[in-house]
Amino acid sequence: MSRDTSFSYSFLVLPAAERRAVGAVWDFCRAVDDAVDEEPVAARAAEKAADWRAEVARVFEGRLPATEQGRALRRVVEQFELSRPPFDALVDGVEMDLHTRRYDTYDDLVEYCRRVASAVGLMCIEIFGCRIEAREYAVELGLALQLTNIIRDIKDDLARGRVYLPAEDLRRFGCTEADLAAGLMTGPVRQLLAFECGRAREHYLRAASALPSSAIRKLAAAEIMGGIYFEILQRIERGGYDVFSDRVRVPKPARALIAMTIWMRSRVGLAGLRLGQAPRA
Repeated sequence: MSRDTSFSYSFLVLPAAERRAVGAVWDFCRAVDDAVDEEPVAARAAEKAADWRAEVARVFEGRLPATEQGRALRRVVEQFELSRPPFDALVDGVEMDLHTRRYDTYDDLVEYCRRVASAVGLMCIEIFGCRIEAREYAVELGLALQLTNIIRDIKDDLARGRVYLPAEDLRRFGCTEADLAAGLMTGPVRQLLAFECGRAREHYLRAASALPSSAIRKLAAAEIMGGIYFEILQRIERGGYDVFSDRVRVPKPARALIAMTIWMRSRVGLAGLRLGQAPRA
């Protein structure tokens, strides 16, 4: 994912120093993910994951990083005194994709989502200057965003041989992987996806509840991200949960309007996300 995405609208509202810092963090995380995810040979992918784990160590242990992304990140780590654990967690999460292509339970999936998404949120809130009071917010918003991605990208993930929806949920609604691969909106498939969307909504609600009122301005960028992804979720719901016919997107004008609205609300101390009731399945 390039910066010409939902993330770019969040970057725009940040002060210059924070914008550069978040950009460096994003570039580093993207490089780690691409290096592993785009390597077709499992053994080489594992080696690349190990290389990035070593790069994290160099960044945080005062040694010269080996990559352009590592060198840029090291400057940010020093400037904003970033913590190391979220970066190690990110590599752990990316590495999970090498050996885990199915998740039996939701708890199993949550562990993955915490590593690949919530960890990035924890990195960013330190740049925003609210590393303690906004931890729960960052974790819950990360889970909400990643679940939205998983629901939207079911078709693409299947093409890569991956199914992130928990097997226990498929069994609960009488669905099989073959049903998902067929891309037919049967009753059980629709019920399954409605359930998963409701689960994502719950994490958006938890993030909204955990948003510190004292940090609304500092977290405007995160709220914009959440607002755009929440709109993706709502479009999936309004489209009858059909994530197979076409990739659900939010047009650029709509993304810009969401970003402007949330930014203006943050200026007067109002939270960005206004969450309605979940639709009926």
